[in-house]
Amino acid sequence: MPTPVLLLAALFADGSLEGRWTHPNGSVTVAIAQCGEAWCGTVVAASDKAKADAAKGGTRDLVGTQLMTGFTAAGEDKWKGRLFVPDRNFRARAELRLLDSNRLVVRGCMAGKMLCKSQTWTRAD
Repeated sequence: MPTPVLLLAALFADGSLEGRWTHPNGSVTVAIAQCGEAWCGTVVAASDKAKADAAKGGTRDLVGTQLMTGFTAAGEDKWKGRLFVPDRNFRARAELRLLDSNRLVVRGCMAGKMLCKSQTWTRAD
């Protein structure tokens, strides 16, 4: 019979987005969960600097802000939806791509596909 640790590892090995993910510089942690038929991500922790940057863009309470909305499957381990960039008060088309059980590429594009930025987020403990 498999141990609980093996069962947990199997759950995340199936390409699930669900869980807590941390920005590359550790300034923001987002909890990704299903929201109806799609996936969404809400800020659950943020550094003082990230909160101050978001406030400059008009977001007063960064923790609790939904950064990712409407993500639906767009291929194997890939989802497309919308990303909110709080320090610029801007929403962009975005793509999430699961590299493995602990790494998630978050890619957002402004002005079509002319201005895109990608980051690799890591699964938080």
